[in-house]
Amino acid sequence: MPRAEFWQGNKAIAVGGLDAGCRFFGGYPITPSTEIAEVMAEELPKYGGVFIQMEDEIGGIAATIGGSIAGKKAMTGTSGPGFSLKQELLGYAYIAEIPLVCVDVQRGGPSTGLPTKVSQGDVMQARWGTHGDHATIAFAPSSVQECYDLTVKAFNFSERFRQPVLIMADEVIGHMRERIVIPDASSLTIVNRKKPTVAHADFIPYLADEQDDIPPMAAFGDGYHWHVTGLTSNDWGFPTNNAPDIDKKITRILRKVERFRSEVVEYRAEGCEDADTLVVSYGCVSRSALRAVRELRSRGVKAGHFRPVTLWPFPDVELEKIVSDCGVKRVIVPELNMGQMFLEIERAIHGKAETFSRTLLNGELFKPAQIIKYIEEVA
Repeated sequence: MPRAEFWQGNKAIAVGGLDAGCRFFGGYPITPSTEIAEVMAEELPKYGGVFIQMEDEIGGIAATIGGSIAGKKAMTGTSGPGFSLKQELLGYAYIAEIPLVCVDVQRGGPSTGLPTKVSQGDVMQARWGTHGDHATIAFAPSSVQECYDLTVKAFNFSERFRQPVLIMADEVIGHMRERIVIPDASSLTIVNRKKPTVAHADFIPYLADEQDDIPPMAAFGDGYHWHVTGLTSNDWGFPTNNAPDIDKKITRILRKVERFRSEVVEYRAEGCEDADTLVVSYGCVSRSALRAVRELRSRGVKAGHFRPVTLWPFPDVELEKIVSDCGVKRVIVPELNMGQMFLEIERAIHGKAETFSRTLLNGELFKPAQIIKYIEEVA
């Protein structure tokens, strides 16, 4: 039966991972994500899983990649400085097509920055932190409930698309406690990676199925020969300098997500049907923004709210349609950074409304009254 709990966001992420089938966690403690590792260290052995604390964040994600290659659903968790350190091996997992979930509970930066204060300064790093072209899937939860639900979804997409999936939480959401409903396990949709069905001698490790561009994945120890490398490889997994093979590999790892974009992209919209002013926000800021919009609508002000749940792929088509169809005149973007998503939002609406960036960098959260003031200033 479903049960209600009063949990911290970080605990909800950990339990969501366990319920999704995570059986390996490789990490290193870092504020404000450490509670995820603490829960995993205590709970994973009860599920027959393995928790390992490595010497640093690089070792943590390296171990996570190894756990996934060995056939286990695997996760790592960190915050800004550790997320920076993980980028090289995130790139390795993208090109080698290794499924894993990486959680970044964002804090102030750059560098050591503000370890105990909130920020949204990693959202562009999530898309472009590792070099080269790859398809990014990144979720931004705005409640403890979503911490759980989106972690389950992150594992499902990671296993389905054979790549890392990111959970871009923030300090407020990670440390906030609120009511959460944990569904009955039998009601969860759980996706597992495709396994090869051919004879061992006929296995071609990166030969993708035409219907989804995703190759079946054998685990080390299953008896299939499989070469893993960070170099661009051919269908056999061996490095190649052959131009057609290179083009085939890179375009496929982009296409395998893009062709199913409509199944990945997620957003929430409220009060947009007649909105003159639209607030676009994500993560913890969306809680203050939504409160502000509801307060203004109760006074007769035509305000609306749009929240990307998937930061990447960004719901640009969906946002532009709302701005166009509803005749939105102004878009305000409050962020806990210097406007990292503002240009993405501006690009998405193609000049169909005036755009205004509002930023906060001091480790505090926007108050609803501040966002009400911003709306009143531009309306």
